[in-house]
Amino acid sequence: MTTAPTAQHDAITALEDAGLRITGQRRQVVAAVERRDGGFTAEDISGQLPGVGRATVFRTLKLLVNADVICKLALPDGTPIYSPSRVEHHHHSVCTTCGAIEEFRDTTVERVLRSLTREIEGEIVGHRMEVFIRCGSCLNSQAV
Repeated sequence: MTTAPTAQHDAITALEDAGLRITGQRRQVVAAVERRDGGFTAEDISGQLPGVGRATVFRTLKLLVNADVICKLALPDGTPIYSPSRVEHHHHSVCTTCGAIEEFRDTTVERVLRSLTREIEGEIVGHRMEVFIRCGSCLNSQAV
């Protein structure tokens, strides 16, 4: 995410709209998240904020996920990784080498889900798609 004041303001507003108290430590976590561009772990944020407890970082990240400010993903080994949420409905590709996360939208996936709805008994109320890749940068650095 960018460090634009509007992005930080939007994150704080989302937390306030959820009825949460905005403490100085939560503001620090939001600011650290806003400085990130791409995937990050709770440990990455915690390491940047020595004056903020790990539990506060984890709780604030959970609140930001619940407020749709960031997305929580899992690497193939189960490690939680977070990503800024830039578009409303999207999917993710995650590089298993460097951890880079890209958001993408694909109408084909949506068509498949509509088709699936006709074949199952029930109603799809949500879905999540994560594609694990080796990104172009990692492939290029390996080829050199």
